[in-house]
Amino acid sequence: MQSWLNRADAKDMTQILLVGTELPLLEGLAQGFAAQGFTPTVSQSLHEAREAAAHNLPLIVVVSRALAAVGSADMLSIPLAPGGAFVLYRSSATPLVTLAPSVQRAVLADLSLPLERNRLTALVHHVGERARATGRALTDVPSDKATPHA
Repeated sequence: MQSWLNRADAKDMTQILLVGTELPLLEGLAQGFAAQGFTPTVSQSLHEAREAAAHNLPLIVVVSRALAAVGSADMLSIPLAPGGAFVLYRSSATPLVTLAPSVQRAVLADLSLPLERNRLTALVHHVGERARATGRALTDVPSDKATPHA
């Protein structure tokens, strides 16, 4: 069983990048994630998201399905933290758009928000815990950077 302290450490390293034009939805998600101790950032374009991710590597990038369909190469060029994942979202009123196969393979989930908000939260927790368990957490020291014992 994982202790509360370990869960807090996992949250501290979890940067979440929310990308889309549905600002009220994204701001609501950002406030919810911030209340849970995560560090969310909202971007309105894939270009803006790539610039934001270059400064703070996100563990999770939540991208509008419509933006991903139009700019699949731009979405895939957003850098992720080790062990990170892309998640797509759409509103229930938005028609489905066809995605490039490369985008389909790269995403962890395709959610309908705000209906699947709890599922998104569970995915964020899971990816953070998975990154920590596999030694890919940003707070971990990479093995090639470890100091040798004399």
